[in-house]
Amino acid sequence: MDAPPTMLFGPDRSAERVVRPRRALRAGSAQVVAAAVGLALGLVLPGIDGGYQVSALRAVDVLKVIGVGVLSVTTLVFSLLFLVVQWAAGNFSHRLVLFRTDPVVWRVFALVVGLLVFSATATLAVGSRRTVSVAVPTSALLLTGVALVLVRRLQLNALRSIQLAHVLNDVRERGRKVLLALYPPPEHAGDAGPDAGGTRRLPEVTSTVVWADDTVLVSQVDLLRLVRAATRTDAVVVLKVRVGTTLHPGDVVAEVRGGRVPDAEVLRAVVGEVERTFHQDPTFAFRLLSDIGLRALSPAINDPATAVQVLDSVEGLLRLIASADLGDRSIADDGGAVRVVMRLPSWEDFLRVGLDDLCRAASDAPMVLSHAGALLGRLRTRAQPGRRPSLDERRAWVEQELAARHPAFLRGAAEH
Repeated sequence: MDAPPTMLFGPDRSAERVVRPRRALRAGSAQVVAAAVGLALGLVLPGIDGGYQVSALRAVDVLKVIGVGVLSVTTLVFSLLFLVVQWAAGNFSHRLVLFRTDPVVWRVFALVVGLLVFSATATLAVGSRRTVSVAVPTSALLLTGVALVLVRRLQLNALRSIQLAHVLNDVRERGRKVLLALYPPPEHAGDAGPDAGGTRRLPEVTSTVVWADDTVLVSQVDLLRLVRAATRTDAVVVLKVRVGTTLHPGDVVAEVRGGRVPDAEVLRAVVGEVERTFHQDPTFAFRLLSDIGLRALSPAINDPATAVQVLDSVEGLLRLIASADLGDRSIADDGGAVRVVMRLPSWEDFLRVGLDDLCRAASDAPMVLSHAGALLGRLRTRAQPGRRPSLDERRAWVEQELAARHPAFLRGAAEH
């Protein structure tokens, strides 16, 4: 087996963006930190004796008003946001979690929790004091201002999440970042390293790692952990699963070649979750776009114009990789030796996920079929010669469907 092209690390190069697992800060952790900060400020600030002092009764009134007001506003806003999330899932895709996973959602909630803890703690810490430092009401007002700014931003993000154009743009941009990270543009092909041609032979298989736990979805792979583990024993770990696929008990996770890497080390590097993420998953954006288009073409909605917009976004992503060097990638250690081989989708995989389902569902939508045929023609001029037959095959099918099902549409298009 030959080694695939190698990705090198660097602040501006692709591998640096994908080899590290991206773990979101848990909402509970953010709330605990915010509550701890609020508790500390509530205990420390009322004890300041120097500087300008204000009436303690007035400061307590301010704290009470802020606590009740911020809690009421936040409760109302989050109630509305839950409706927004439900609406977006029902109209676009249940896999669309752009807004729900937005860090600002949990940061707002954490800040509100911290502000409430600060208000309650400071009120109790003031006690029977006649005066208190101006830092107490000032800090409460500043935190309230920050909370209101974030709540406003949260509202704007919620509105964006129910607007088709913004959703398509966000999905396309996230998919674009992943594609550019995994498949650098042709002008940067020389940055991939001296072994980019994939001519180096990998050693023989020494062991096979099998998944023994419950069924999970592979959301990420900790490639750095695998590189370190393989380097210690001069081995190469060849992954047999792709990010975004499901692992069942008994499935082969990886082959270890050359040296020996403990199975536990390989299995710990597989990050299993219940939902797919954009990080390391180049087909997830295509899946989401296809979901939105399929829902638009369903008999219940019947909105072919939305499917046309989806095809425009799909074309934008396919153009990025039409002439790129697709296929698996090797991850090298600091010395340049291949240590991990990462499985990635092929050209056919991208076309299958991004176009095939949409084209099949658009058999009764001539506008969508016509747009898909034009899309395939434009892609053909940019694609590598070896990828053109698959585009020609799909374009021939689209033209055949148009001629058989919608001859009047073709005649009208020819007249104009």
